[in-house]
Parts: sequence; C-alpha cells; structure tokens
Amino acid sequence: MGKLVYGMNLSLDGYVSAAGDDLGWSEPSDELFQFWLDEELAIDQFLYGRRLWETMSSYWPTGDQQPDATPAQIAFAQNWRDTPKVVFSSTIDTVDWNTRVFSGDAVAEIARVRAQDGGRLRVGGAALGGAAMRAGLVDEYEIVTHPVVVGGGAPFFAAVDNRVNLNLTEVRKFPGGVVLTRYETRR
Repeated sequence: MGKLVYGMNLSLDGYVSAAGDDLGWSEPSDELFQFWLDEELAIDQFLYGRRLWETMSSYWPTGDQQPDATPAQIAFAQNWRDTPKVVFSSTIDTVDWNTRVFSGDAVAEIARVRAQDGGRLRVGGAALGGAAMRAGLVDEYEIVTHPVVVGGGAPFFAAVDNRVNLNLTEVRKFPGGVVLTRYETRR
C-alpha cells in the first residue's frame, strides 16, 4: 500500500493561499526550497487538484530554462516533468508532462491508487487534500507554517466528520521564522 502525504505552505492562520489565490506571502528561502525539492524527489506520483495543477504547469515545465534558475530550481523542474501526475478535474481535457486527467470520483481514485501503489504519493491542492483528509486517506501531513496572518483564502484543513489523531514526527526551523511540523496519522 502506498503512503499518501498531504503537505503545503500555510499561513499562521491556516491558509494555503490568501484571498484571490495570492501566494506572495510564501516565498521560500533557499533552505526551504531545498527541503521541498528533497521531499518531491522522494515522491512516486503527484495527485493534483485543477487549481494547483494550473499553478504548477504554468511555470515548472520550463522552470529550469529561466536565466536565473538555481541548481535546486533546475532539479525541481526536471523532477516535476518526470514524475507521474494525476490531475483531478472535470474541466481540463488535455495535459502534458507525464500527466493524466481523471474526471470521476476523486476519493475513490485516490484510494485505488494508494491501495495498488507501494510508493509515496503526494496529494496537492486544498480542495483535493481536504477530500482525501475527510475520507481518512492521508497518512502523513507536512505543514510548513509561515509567520504571516492572511485573514482568509483557501484553508489547508477541511472540516472532518471524525477526529483525526496524529503523532508528531518532526519539527524543523527555517530562515525567516518558517517552521515545518510533520505528523503521521495514528491508525
């Protein structure tokens, strides 16, 4: 069985983006970017909601060709293109870069992929992550909290029907007051 990881950058008040899909508050330091690169290199398949897919696919296919690209950004772009991806969407028809579109029941498909796969899967996007969380499919949470309160936007945590008990497995500080907390779901 695969391990489903849900992790993103969050504001202190729990949002992955501010109103209007503003992400300007979450610029990573070199050390934080390297952390995300290392995490992504360990992922066997990305599971994206439409909005996160559109954000990622608007930059990373050619992110390594930018004149000011760092070695970490070059590696991130190459890994992003090479890693298999599923985009859950009923409005996108065609995708590229080792990606397929799934327009059916997202929770059922995530459960199927997780059950058949022995690797690490990353679910990305607040709506899709929330659906996986409500279904009890998330095995690990990677929460990277930035010291900013944005007051609204897309929340990381979805309302759940039952309590989700977690075990803290890691805490790490990054420049600028950014903190990673990693949790495993207690089953």
